[in-house]
Amino acid sequence: MKQTAGRNGLGDLAPKFAELNDDVLFGEVWSRVDKLSLRDRCIITVVALVSKGITDNSLKYHLTNAKNHGVTKVEMVEIITHIAFYIGWPNAWAVFPLVREVYQDEVTSHEPMFGLGEKNDAYAKYFIGQSYLNPLNKEGVFIANVTFEPGCRNNWHIHRATKGGGQILLCTDGEGWYQEEGKKARKLMPGDVVYIAPNVKHWHGATKDSWFSHLALEVPGENTSNEWLEPVNDEQYNAL
Repeated sequence: MKQTAGRNGLGDLAPKFAELNDDVLFGEVWSRVDKLSLRDRCIITVVALVSKGITDNSLKYHLTNAKNHGVTKVEMVEIITHIAFYIGWPNAWAVFPLVREVYQDEVTSHEPMFGLGEKNDAYAKYFIGQSYLNPLNKEGVFIANVTFEPGCRNNWHIHRATKGGGQILLCTDGEGWYQEEGKKARKLMPGDVVYIAPNVKHWHGATKDSWFSHLALEVPGENTSNEWLEPVNDEQYNAL
């Protein structure tokens, strides 16, 4: 990990300290990504600084670094909440203004690759949480972008068909779940592809802390229909 902050800030006053900061701390320790990822090192460093009661620019730098390496605002708030019980409530309380400042530009909405579309009100009774639907193609093969807010999932359902049919999901944004009846839930990430055979009971949706979007491709078939079933209750979902 290339760093020049030490030389830029202290090179004229404490050149050896600056050298150790840039070349050893960041150049060697932080760069051992084969042992521990940069994302994990960011989290550990934030926890260490907050535990010491440090809320100056160094903490702001490492909060920003954590954000830049994929730690979301939801995750950072949960990290601080968790360690509060171990490092002291005042120490944790004091860091939240910096968290708010660092993450102030993080959008609370989500704009997926293929567009958010409109609220999926027509099918809202078959979902827990808010979903969005953006139809992309209606000729030949119906394709739609479906987006789930964090925690949102559809009910168990079956794509019925007497011949052909079923569905293909192309995952494009965020993190989600897919599960068939009697099988373990599968974690979904961008780039994953799911083939859903006809007449198979299943559900899919977002993880608790992430938006999730996929393209849904309806496989042509005969006598196709969707059979909506019971919701995925909180006990089932939270156990994932």
